[in-house]
Amino acid sequence: MTDRYAVIGNPIAHSKSPTIHAAFAAQTGEPIEYGRILGDLNDFAGDVRRFVAEGGRGLNVTVPFKTDAFELLDDLSEQARTAGAVNTLIVRDGGLLRGDNTDGVGLLRDLTENHGFALAGKRVLLLGAGGAARGVLRPLFDARPAELLIANRTAEKAEALATQLATSAIASPETRADAQIDQQETAVSGCGLVALRSQRFDLIINATSSGLDDQVPAIPDHCLAAGGWVYDLLYANEPTPFCRWGQTHGAARVLDGLGMLVEQAAESFWLWRGVRPQTAPVIDLLRHG
Repeated sequence: MTDRYAVIGNPIAHSKSPTIHAAFAAQTGEPIEYGRILGDLNDFAGDVRRFVAEGGRGLNVTVPFKTDAFELLDDLSEQARTAGAVNTLIVRDGGLLRGDNTDGVGLLRDLTENHGFALAGKRVLLLGAGGAARGVLRPLFDARPAELLIANRTAEKAEALATQLATSAIASPETRADAQIDQQETAVSGCGLVALRSQRFDLIINATSSGLDDQVPAIPDHCLAAGGWVYDLLYANEPTPFCRWGQTHGAARVLDGLGMLVEQAAESFWLWRGVRPQTAPVIDLLRHG
């Protein structure tokens, strides 16, 4: 019996998720089919109900429905609660719906396992305070950097997000990696972009959508430390504007979000099927055709 999965969003025709999950299914032998659903901007809940009623077993949720999904579900993972958004929907027995957010796991796996970046003890700058930033924030914190600074055009949004992260971490310290062994504290704070003038970071992550308008966040030229890396959550066939910024400002490594896309999909696949696919060949397939 073949189980049905899909990605829902609006727009959706551009999504690479069907290609990714078809490759995972072929690799693992899992009997699934995976499609696209153009979501109704006024009836996301109805689209989900219909998918489940027709036997659907899980959904990936993309723009603009991640917060709609958060409000819809019966059960949420801690990561989804912290993010305030859901990108993976799991249909359980009886039609109960569980929501998770795999974006942060995808970013961490791409950075650390695929590229060998050690976050522990590093100074990390996260640009943006919207949904993309919220999705990756807690896993970044759990990787034990020395500092995690959230910077945004509107300082108040970054400060509020930093406060929320600190509060959730205090409430559930046992979820932090090696919490029983490693008591290293991470300094978490938020600020406006103008406050970055005298600071240097080992890793700068762009979680803004500025690249869609061929722009980069207005950060100082010299805020990347010697040997520092840059990572753009956006991806494209050519280097994104932020990746180009990194290249011209001496970054030791410049990465876009294609690896994160595949890694977060692999985490969804594991949540659905209990099987973890190999991601390297799928990243290579998307990167080089």
